[in-house]
Amino acid sequence: MADEGNGLGPRLRRLLADMREEWRDIDRRILEFDQELLERARATETTRRLMGIPGVGLLTATALVAAVGNARTFTRGRDLAAWLGLVPRQATTGGKPKLLGISRRGNVYLRTLLIHGARTALPGLAKSETPLGRWLRGLLERTHRNVVIVALANKLSRIAWAVLARDRHYVAIEVAGD
Repeated sequence: MADEGNGLGPRLRRLLADMREEWRDIDRRILEFDQELLERARATETTRRLMGIPGVGLLTATALVAAVGNARTFTRGRDLAAWLGLVPRQATTGGKPKLLGISRRGNVYLRTLLIHGARTALPGLAKSETPLGRWLRGLLERTHRNVVIVALANKLSRIAWAVLARDRHYVAIEVAGD
């Protein structure tokens, strides 16, 4: 913009300067809203408990509280996972169930947040010496990484149900190495 020899006219320079100023103002407002959301989340016990779950951050915790509430409307964690569309569809013939892909029914926004959170938490959790870490390492040996990420998102939704419905904190249990 400062280079006069770049071929931009004075009117276009003013328009670009106005657009850049408007963009900076929007960025400042977004930061203010993010800060307000963070302060409200930290002031609420429920969101703090949810944010203690690996892969569940500010947006996921606040969205879960807003959409689900105390989670007692769901009988068990699998019901919440099904509501989010994180359980596999089933086809049964001759009494043998065959698991298909996830149903993708339900709350798209929450499902997306949980899958992205699982993708972020997977490397750290897979290295941990917890039952969850061992389960993830076993899955990673047997199946594709994306399948493991969705399975972890399913598990995280069930953990979130337990935290919400039973008013408890998530605690990772360390186990001794073999």
